[in-house]
Amino acid sequence: MIDEARLKILTEGAKYDVSCSSSGSGRKNEGGIGNGFAAGCCHSFTPDGRCISLLKILMSNDCVYNCKYCPNRCDLDIPRASATPEEIAELTLDFYKRNYIEGLFLSSAVEKSPNYTMERLVRTVKLLRNRYGFYGYIHLKGIPRADGELVREGAKYADRMSYNIELPSERSLKLLAPQKSKESLLLPMRTLFEERTAFRAEKRKERFLPAGQTTQMIVGASPEPDGQIVRLTQSLYRTMGLKRVYYSSYVPIVHDSLLPDLPAGQLREHRLYQADWLLRFYGFTAEEIAPENENLPLDLDPKCAWALRNPQFFPVEVNRAPLEALLRVPGVGGRSAQKIIEARKYTALTFEHLKKMRVVLKRARHFLTAGGKFYGAKDEREIRALLTAGERNDSARQLSLFSGAAYAALTGEL
Repeated sequence: MIDEARLKILTEGAKYDVSCSSSGSGRKNEGGIGNGFAAGCCHSFTPDGRCISLLKILMSNDCVYNCKYCPNRCDLDIPRASATPEEIAELTLDFYKRNYIEGLFLSSAVEKSPNYTMERLVRTVKLLRNRYGFYGYIHLKGIPRADGELVREGAKYADRMSYNIELPSERSLKLLAPQKSKESLLLPMRTLFEERTAFRAEKRKERFLPAGQTTQMIVGASPEPDGQIVRLTQSLYRTMGLKRVYYSSYVPIVHDSLLPDLPAGQLREHRLYQADWLLRFYGFTAEEIAPENENLPLDLDPKCAWALRNPQFFPVEVNRAPLEALLRVPGVGGRSAQKIIEARKYTALTFEHLKKMRVVLKRARHFLTAGGKFYGAKDEREIRALLTAGERNDSARQLSLFSGAAYAALTGEL
């Protein structure tokens, strides 16, 4: 069994990876223990974003790579530790039986070589599945430059895999993570996507990444603007079929002359998540959300910013507008838009109806009419002032767990 000192080192080293949520596996119990059911694991998040319903651990933090932003890079004088596949498997089973966790998030520094590390990761998940009959959720981190056969073997046993893009451009990777390259990250992602697509098309009995792939980008460690990041995100969703792209604000954990001395700030990360939501659920394109060489505005969410740049599309009449137009109205979320479409079949909607549907009227009233009535400001500068004032007021007060604002902050609805 792994000792407490090594356990502390390996779990601390894993906490900076935020792409660890679980969902959509559908792995049923077939005579063992655990169940990676389709809705995913029950999550509980700590203040720094860690998902504590998963055992989140490194196989090793003894890295041969020297990525400048990484707290485990090889030239740092820090305590090092490694665990064996047997120790990780036994620890996972022990924690699961104690009801501490629902699944495993397993990553590793590159110990000795990519193939050596990937082989140990794969052996761990095979032990859990084959020897211990564990059917719970497993998220496995892929190791760049590892042999493709090892990667495919891991995908047969894991529910989800992820290769972290880390930095948004090849230039920044060469500068800050010289042992990695764009191709070393994208090639295995592309291969896994193609094989998963083939498995699903042929309706094979074998499982192959039932919960798909995710990735993560560090925001603020390198100079790429948000417009470039959003375009990369859009490309990953379209060409790699990713389930999620996660963003992690740069924090100066380790000092290096090539890195900023100040953190990137949580608000920029939040705006990128809002933009990501617009890409996935609201029908926006990256080109509409932000110019390629600019950052997202911090004083307005990206949906409001787009609406102010495109006054020709507003106001929208709620009793006649199609779903696509309603989804572009600030303050109207996906569920609210569906409620509007359904309710107007039976009655002409008023602003009072919209309020009961939990439309955020302090934003929406500037961009829509109900039965021809308009209660918003008409001057663009006045609208912007009201919207930015609302943003400041919302950010200044503590959110209740049960408030609509809290729900929107968690989900990204705009």
